[in-house]
Amino acid sequence: MKKFFAIVFTLTLFVTVSSQVYADGCYICASGSSCQQCKYKGSDTFDQRKKCEAAGCKVTGTASCSTAANVKVCSAKLDKLKIDEMLAQGEIKK
Repeated sequence: MKKFFAIVFTLTLFVTVSSQVYADGCYICASGSSCQQCKYKGSDTFDQRKKCEAAGCKVTGTASCSTAANVKVCSAKLDKLKIDEMLAQGEIKK
């Protein structure tokens, strides 16, 4: 039984630490933006900021991501500019 608890504790610790190593963040969006925060994955880069701006966020700073239900969050995951280009060229359909 002690081995079981030791294994569970070790796995829990590993998952917690590994998720913090690959920490994501959020940009704070200015009032008038289509969302209040924009989530990005990885490092804070110019490319990530541009993706959030393309998603409708006027970036004013960085913060940890809110877990509140009343905060509207957009994402930098999808490259909206590339999707718009593909729609315009007829490569994908709405």
